[in-house]
Parts: sequence; structure tokens; C-alpha cells
Amino acid sequence: MPRYVVTGAGSTGTATARLLADAGESVRLVTRSGSGPEHPGIERVTADATDPDRLTALVAGAHALVNCAAPPYDRWKQEFPPLAAALLTAAERTGAGYVMLGNAYGYGPVDGPVTERQPLAPSTVKGEVRARIWTEALAAHRAGRVRATEVRAGSYFGPGAQSLFLMMAGRQLVTGEPAAYHADLDAPHSWAYPADVARTLAAAARAADSWGEAWHVPSFATLSARELAAALARAAGAPAPRLTAMTDRELAELALDAPVLGEVAEMGYLTHRPFLLDSSRTERAFGLRAAPLAEVLAATAGSLAAAV
Repeated sequence: MPRYVVTGAGSTGTATARLLADAGESVRLVTRSGSGPEHPGIERVTADATDPDRLTALVAGAHALVNCAAPPYDRWKQEFPPLAAALLTAAERTGAGYVMLGNAYGYGPVDGPVTERQPLAPSTVKGEVRARIWTEALAAHRAGRVRATEVRAGSYFGPGAQSLFLMMAGRQLVTGEPAAYHADLDAPHSWAYPADVARTLAAAARAADSWGEAWHVPSFATLSARELAAALARAAGAPAPRLTAMTDRELAELALDAPVLGEVAEMGYLTHRPFLLDSSRTERAFGLRAAPLAEVLAATAGSLAAAV
């Protein structure tokens, strides 16, 4: 039987499954397509994680269920609640610990560094979805029906990451072309590397005292988009960035052909003002440190250059 079941094989799900398997753990990786890394410790299974009966059968006997799956960004409101309900049901039925990959959307706009003690106060549809998922899992935990914990990261950056910054500007920054990003280019942000997210998920799954709490992923850097763009260009050996701030109108025009970008506007407070996550509690509890900035930049620049 697998000791860990991971749902979702995006950059974080893949990194988590590989991290656990490299440590000698037995991992079952569940996706709709059966995708994921080839590894002797990873069993790839094709299944729909919104089916609670099928998921329960796959999770039975596992120490923990680690969810890294999410619906397409433009279908969160409709499709995230049933996925979250199935995951919670499977964890309750099997007794497996439930480790949720969350994010910072539920906090809403916050001034100053955000700790895990910050009350959830979502101001957007997607923030409300995230907050409700955690609130329901936490209620089940406090009622003694499940052991649940949530890991929250800042803005993603790294090879294969679902990163708005890299989606909009990554290729252009490593090729020296003009780029535009929908943000205040000088507002500082906490940036998360998928490998660091995976390490935090694994640590939360293994720790006896992680349950019933939220944990922030250590950030590899606190930089503005302008500063990160310059650092990425240097790592790629590219010219100095020609980065401009994309307007709301320009974003709306792009969204006509890419509906996912239409979902970005409501989350503008995350890119148009400072947003910093305090991860000191996670670092103390689990002994974690973020990957060095140089390592992240080199891996990301290499990945982007290889895709050009």
C-alpha cells in the first residue's frame, strides 16, 4: 500500500511525489491523465479525484493524502468545491492525514507581512473559494473527523510553475524582447519555488504537530517584479529587461483570446501592492530554508531558454 497519495502532477505535485519517493517512501500519484514522473517509488494512477468513492479506495491505508490538484483557473468557482469535498471525504473515510496546497488568496488585501495568524478576509471570488475550502477542512479537523493542514505559498516562480509573471514575461526576459506584466513593477512580493513548496508539504505531512494549522512556504526572495526581471535576465545572460506595466485595458484585450487571463483582474491587489508572507513559524517548526536565489534563477533561466 502507498504511504502517501498525491493528487495532481503539475510542478508542485510532481516535485512532491518525487521528493517523497527519493526519500524511500511509496507514493501513489493520482491524475485524470495518469501523468507524472517515471520513478520506481511512484505509482501513477488514472482517476478522477472528484469521485469520492474511487479516491477513498486509492487513499485507503495511506499515511497522508497531499492535494496539489486544482481546476482550470477560470473554473474555480464551479469545480473547486466538488474536488475539495471529495478530497475531504476520502481523508475522513480512511483516516489519512489531509495536506492541502492552498495559497494566500483568502487573506484579502493586507498591509505588512502576513503571518498564519492573520484572519481570512477574502475580497474576491477565488479568495472566497480558497477560504471556504480551508474553513470546511478545519471544522472537520476540530470535530475530530480528520487531520487536516494547509500549506500556503507566495507568487510562484520556477521551471514549470503556474506563474503569471513567467507566463506574461518569462520568455521575453531571457531573449531580450520587450515584455509587459500586469503589476506595480516596484511593489515587493514574496516568491515561491515549487521545490520549496514540495518540501513544506512533505514536512507538514510527516510532522505530528502540523495538523489543524496553516503553514507558509519559505520564500526564496522578496523582490519587486522589476528586480526579479533584472535578476532573471542576468542569469540568462540576456540584455537588461525592457519591462513595462500592462494596463487593465491591455489585459482585457488579451483575455478575449485567453479566458484564463480574464480571471487575473480580480486578483490585482496581489500584484499592484506589496504582498509579503512571513514564513518564520514554518522555518522554526520544520527546520526549512528556501532554496538559494541563484539556484532558482539558474534553473528557471535554463528552462525558459530551452523552450525558446
